[in-house]
Amino acid sequence: MKKWKPFLALICFVWFVFGIYTFTNVGYQYIGKSYFESENFQHEVDNFQSELGPLVLNLPTADELKSKIEVSQNEIEEHRNYYGSLGEQISNIKMQYEDRIQEAAVNGADELKVKLEKERDEKITDITTNFADDEHVRNKILAEKEKLVDQYIKAANEEAKNFKKNYNYWSYELTNTETGKTFRSGDVSDSSAYKLKYTHQNTLKTRTISENLNHIFYNSEISVDSEVFDQYADYTGTIIISKKAAQSAVVMDGYQQFKRNQYMFYMIWLTSIAAAIVAWRGRKEALNEVQALKKNEPFAKLRIDVQVILMFITGCIYWVIMDASISSIEYIYHNNYMQFIIQFVFKAVVMFIIGIAFFVQLIWLVNRVNTPEKFQHNLKESYLWHLGDSIADLFLNRSIALQSIVIVAAAFFGGGSLVAVMVTGGGFPVFVFGLCGVVGVPAIVVFLSRMGYLNRIMKDTADMADGRLNRDVKVKGKSPLAKHAENLNHLREGVRTSMHEQAKSERLKTELITNVSHDLRTPLTSIITYTDLLKNPDITEEERKQYIQILDKKSERLKVLIEDLFEVSKMASGNIELHRSRVDLTQLVQQAVGEHEEDLTKSRLDLRMTMPKEPIYAYVDGQKWWRLIDNLTVNVLKYALEGTRVYVTLKRTANGDAEFTVKNVAKYEISENADELFERFKRADSSRHTDGSGLGLAIAQSIVDLHGARMSIDVDGDLFKVVVTIPAV
Repeated sequence: MKKWKPFLALICFVWFVFGIYTFTNVGYQYIGKSYFESENFQHEVDNFQSELGPLVLNLPTADELKSKIEVSQNEIEEHRNYYGSLGEQISNIKMQYEDRIQEAAVNGADELKVKLEKERDEKITDITTNFADDEHVRNKILAEKEKLVDQYIKAANEEAKNFKKNYNYWSYELTNTETGKTFRSGDVSDSSAYKLKYTHQNTLKTRTISENLNHIFYNSEISVDSEVFDQYADYTGTIIISKKAAQSAVVMDGYQQFKRNQYMFYMIWLTSIAAAIVAWRGRKEALNEVQALKKNEPFAKLRIDVQVILMFITGCIYWVIMDASISSIEYIYHNNYMQFIIQFVFKAVVMFIIGIAFFVQLIWLVNRVNTPEKFQHNLKESYLWHLGDSIADLFLNRSIALQSIVIVAAAFFGGGSLVAVMVTGGGFPVFVFGLCGVVGVPAIVVFLSRMGYLNRIMKDTADMADGRLNRDVKVKGKSPLAKHAENLNHLREGVRTSMHEQAKSERLKTELITNVSHDLRTPLTSIITYTDLLKNPDITEEERKQYIQILDKKSERLKVLIEDLFEVSKMASGNIELHRSRVDLTQLVQQAVGEHEEDLTKSRLDLRMTMPKEPIYAYVDGQKWWRLIDNLTVNVLKYALEGTRVYVTLKRTANGDAEFTVKNVAKYEISENADELFERFKRADSSRHTDGSGLGLAIAQSIVDLHGARMSIDVDGDLFKVVVTIPAV
């Protein structure tokens, strides 16, 4: 029972909504109303009154209507020229009879030939008379109109007989207020079931021409205005349906149908109230069940606009089914009870299914938007929102947006104009073709041209994606597509540069691995070799001391190499802290370079220092900056040519920066690509016979980068120059 309770609550709620729907739609027709106050009966009364005048009270004679016929001069001219001018009409008649007369002559049918010639001549004479005599044309038009009058009177008399037969249960006694003539049918003094009273203040207004038979004049080839014949008359008196007449089959059928409908709707409204109570009591279980169902339902991942559309479609079907159910009650079941039961049960089942589906979707939708945050999130995830973003993206380039709007508008206007002309049957006017030619054709040409250019750009872009970068994308004109092609060319150059840099990086990486392996293996091999030699008990003490000295030197070399590698790795990864302070760069350079003056002298290098007289201050980490100057000086000791001068300069530039420069002549040939010297384990001597680690300039560059300074290397032949620039205080 618990499992059925939520489902029962939903069914009761659907029935309650159906009760509300029927109450709002037909309640006013049945609540507190009798059959004679119903819309169906009032419609019958209106039909009776509207046809009573032209078919009974005011039924005209043919002579009365013919006496009102008029023929205007415009009608004469229109009739005369209906088939063209006199010459055109005569020519057409001759052409119509020419082949037939010749055929009769060939076949020897002389009587037929004479008859056709006489008939042709009579028509030509009649047409000639039309253009010569207005009275002749007037009589022809008058005869046609009188024929229409006769046709109307005949139809009205037949309609009058049917009217009296169909409405024989009505009784009336009506007097024309103008002529005093009285018309009676039945006995209005009988006890009435329904009664209408007309006085001089509230008369019955009637017409002469039946609205139902007006088509006889409207559909005729001859122009006849029925208002010329139509007149109005006022009547006073009484119209009733007696109680005895009310027992007739026609009245009783309508009465019984109304009562059955009334009882049926009363039952629906009462049961819907009971259903509302049941639905209210089971509302919590129903809501919980629906919310639990949503976790497994296939629509959970649908975007909110799709869900709204599905709910709208379901709601429309629900509304149609409810309306069809009302119609089956009002207009179907009284004819066949079994048919009514089958149809109504089927529609009710469909209504419950669709109704439950609609309200379940409604509950899901409310749960999705019951907070501003949920509503905003679901709205931004909707297809319509994304479509709006896409349309907004169209206006990122106003030129493309304007051209797109113009092309679409031109195509829509041109196509719409042609379709409108074809649908309305107006032919193909010249101005429509002119507009299509002036607006539509150029728009199509421009559109196709742009699409062709776009396809070419897409093809070239695909070639770029496949790695074919040797051809530029063709730039045509100054359109947005041309600008896009130009940007693709810039991108192509960037890709080529990136690929070159990537190849260079791979090459340097390979060299790095090779150099690291070489520089680590060399001292390590020596250590292993001399350690094995020390294990020999036959070596002398002098040899042992010599081996230990070599081991100490190689170990120190290996230690320095590993420490430099570790330090440059830390600097490159940023895992190092700087302790900045206000440092006198003049004093720092003098001290750092001065420590190597003796080594420079031993290496037969002539040091030439140029220092400013006043201090130059900068916010740097003194220890790291000392390392920078020391590395550059050691680099000179290792790679400067003996017997040459070494220039060390410190100065303040025009921009207020401190500029530290070291220049020397290299003993080894240097690559033209000086930037590679910043790479780790890169040495000027490719044979790697020096004691350097190849990390000196790399560490110096990392220190400069950490301080936000600049460092550059210039190579001019054998002249090697390093320039370090940092903002001075």
